[in-house]
Amino acid sequence: MRIGITCYPTYGGSGVVATELGKELAHRGHEVHFITYANPIRLETEISGVHYHEVKVASYPLFQHQPYTLALASRMSEVANKHELDLLHVHYAIPHSVSALLAKKILSASVSLPVVTTLHGTDITLVGIEQAYFPITRYAINSSDGITAISKYLAQNTKKVFNIRRPIKVIPNFVNYNLYKPENKRESKRASQKTLIHISNFRSVKRATDCVRILCEVRRQFPARLLMVGDGPEQPCAQQLAMELGVSHAVEFVGKQLHVNQLLSSADVFLLPSELEGFGLVALEAMACGVPVVATNTGGLPELITSGSDGFLESVGDILGQAERAIELLRDSDLYKRMSRAARKTAKKRFNTQLIIPMYEKYYEEVLSLNREM
Repeated sequence: MRIGITCYPTYGGSGVVATELGKELAHRGHEVHFITYANPIRLETEISGVHYHEVKVASYPLFQHQPYTLALASRMSEVANKHELDLLHVHYAIPHSVSALLAKKILSASVSLPVVTTLHGTDITLVGIEQAYFPITRYAINSSDGITAISKYLAQNTKKVFNIRRPIKVIPNFVNYNLYKPENKRESKRASQKTLIHISNFRSVKRATDCVRILCEVRRQFPARLLMVGDGPEQPCAQQLAMELGVSHAVEFVGKQLHVNQLLSSADVFLLPSELEGFGLVALEAMACGVPVVATNTGGLPELITSGSDGFLESVGDILGQAERAIELLRDSDLYKRMSRAARKTAKKRFNTQLIIPMYEKYYEEVLSLNREM
């Protein structure tokens, strides 16, 4: 198949999933065309079968804001026509699905272009429910030829909030467990300072400052440090809090990183204290590396983590509870080994690429088949 993919190319779960999906599809012999305003962050090397098409937005004094949605639709139609795409797969409902539907209309007289929209979380739970975007989000979902969601929670929530009557296919996030794997000689590393790690885009929903507070509690028991990966609007708040609590020397902000598998495999515990998660891709990546996750019992996370077995789930905002779970893992080596193995097993048995990518391929075929019958 020839597949167009549009996503946010920045440091966030939806863009990462879209990029990794495109790469995996190319490895399986498909032709993949990324259409977006910048090269996706994890598409750092040339891959056979993967192509990138930049969306350029003309700047005119008349426009207070550049009309990216329109420029994207034009570029989508151009790429689809030139490369005879079989379908467009857009990630994050707004504005990508709207642009794709417009591109489909542009080409309707000459080219059939089914649109598959994947819902990732905040496009529904935060952006989509805003009154300014609610009607267009509902229209985009209802008008797409295929709809997928990364968790049962997100699918159910979307149907309820937007009164969607059409079926939403749940296809969970995935991980390449051959790339994300435990490092060798973990035992020698664990004898020294413990490392907690958090990776996100530092939006308020991620509650990055909670990680700093958790570190303070852990340091009452262990000489630990916190590695903060990524950047975003809440990073200055986390840095300021670390200074106020006197732990700035134990918190390292390393910015955006391409090879997070290496950082994850070198850590002891992954922290994900989010207010809400559609799925929690980075938690899955940590689990594949054999790093136990201490997260919050919210959104789609319970579909990934079985608390007490392959990770821990605590209430949102429960700093002491999350810290105690991290301390428990670091104190009890037998528990740590057992949970590390279980986390790796979950990633391998339930969310590996060999299992999930064929689900997308099968769904594409279903959408194309239905489109041909119309």
